[in-house]
Amino acid sequence: MKIFKSKKIKLESLIYPIILLILLLLLSCNKKENIEKRGLDYNNQAAYDLQKDAELQRYNLEIRKQQTKVRYPCDTISVMEYVFDNSPPGTYLLDFDRTTTYNIPKPAIIYYSEKNQRYVFAVIASSRPGERLIEPSNIIGYDQSFIDLDSTKLGTPFIYLVLFDCQGNQLNEIWQAPIPSHGGFNSLTLKLWKFNGTPYLESKFHYAQGVGHINYNYFLVNGIRNYPHLLMTYEGTHFKRNLANINNDKYPDYYEHIFYDLADKIYSKDSVAFVWSVKDSVYINTKNPKQTRHY
Repeated sequence: MKIFKSKKIKLESLIYPIILLILLLLLSCNKKENIEKRGLDYNNQAAYDLQKDAELQRYNLEIRKQQTKVRYPCDTISVMEYVFDNSPPGTYLLDFDRTTTYNIPKPAIIYYSEKNQRYVFAVIASSRPGERLIEPSNIIGYDQSFIDLDSTKLGTPFIYLVLFDCQGNQLNEIWQAPIPSHGGFNSLTLKLWKFNGTPYLESKFHYAQGVGHINYNYFLVNGIRNYPHLLMTYEGTHFKRNLANINNDKYPDYYEHIFYDLADKIYSKDSVAFVWSVKDSVYINTKNPKQTRHY
């Protein structure tokens, strides 16, 4: 009897600590849920609050100014400040995609000099009015190319290639050309067309849906200060469009490759030429003139 009684006492002594532990766990879970909920509410509020976003951008600009020891005319901070002061709310300078996991992303800016004049090319993204403000991190990189399927939940980005000239310490916008993509930005490269040496800007985007990439090429056919000519090229597992010179004019042309999808392989055996029509401002299929493309 004594042994049974002692066991009963030990069991009773354990009940209260167990109940207390359960209550503490419940309280901690509720507290964590409340914290997460408050954080979520704040993030949602900031995503729709133009004033909060502007305050955050201004704060980040001031921090960068304080931490940057060497400044020069029309540098990255100047471009960011110009975009902030002169663009619609929710507009940001983009970064290049990371080349490695740990490297620091570089701003999507290219400097170019011509006839003793300094120019700046930059890629920026603007938020669609009335929607959630975009975040640059949701536009850059391979995984972000899926945003084209449903961009509204993260805000709809409108991406632009912008040219500035640099007069002393002053940036002046020359033109702004839309880039017809919403996500997956990778890089911006200044190249020369091998046919006649025309400079062009290759804006490269990942295209995860087709395991490939799409390039929006802006040709400076009428000089750097005039609005550029857009030609789209791309390449993936079952699609390809490549730059070409077909009719020997100053405008670039392209070949659209025809792919055959068989059970065991996918391959291209033919292609169709498209040439630019100055009269109609479209690319025309040389085999079927009724088929046209804007870029």
